[in-house]
Amino acid sequence: ERLEAPDIRLVDCTWFMPAEGRDPKAEHEAAHLPGAVFFDIEDISESDTDLPHMLPSPTKFSARVRKLGLGDGVRIVVYDNNRFYASARVWWMFRAMGHEDIAVLDGGLAKWRAEGRPVDDLPVRPTERHFTPRLNNFLVRDLEQMRANLTSRREQVVDTRSAARFTGSVAEPREGLRAGHIPGSRNLPASDLVTTEGTLKDAQALTALFAAAG
Repeated sequence: ERLEAPDIRLVDCTWFMPAEGRDPKAEHEAAHLPGAVFFDIEDISESDTDLPHMLPSPTKFSARVRKLGLGDGVRIVVYDNNRFYASARVWWMFRAMGHEDIAVLDGGLAKWRAEGRPVDDLPVRPTERHFTPRLNNFLVRDLEQMRANLTSRREQVVDTRSAARFTGSVAEPREGLRAGHIPGSRNLPASDLVTTEGTLKDAQALTALFAAAG
């Protein structure tokens, strides 16, 4: 199995919406891919803001992931137990920090278990590894850049929330957030990118979805 190669690091980055009442870390401890460490999205985020899950500083990101044994010279494979939502986020975080040797496990834990593959409940004690952060600003936009884009429209903004949240016909799940969307943005719900089996749709289907969204 390629996932058993010595240069591979498996990472469980499962996260659930608070309303679901599930504990991703506890679920990881009960059943994870053999050797997988847990990436806590709540912890590995910017703490000096009231906004949730903001990208942390390169220094904080490096300090956290190196303790998970994630660093220079390894290939990282991320997965989750919630239809790609968290694993896609963590894939982006590593690439934003300059680590491009990273992949997402198609189908995540659900597909892995459905195929009868082994899971483990043993604690993983990774060896700390140096991580060199190199922030890729091309993959990140701040508030001022987003505001400027309202006028320039140089970049296409894609809103991956549900259609109901995009149109504002339902309330946001987080208290205090206004319903609706950024002016000029297009809607392509993340849930539309995944098959009923929880795997990513093929290239032809994805191309059609993006084209339909404009």
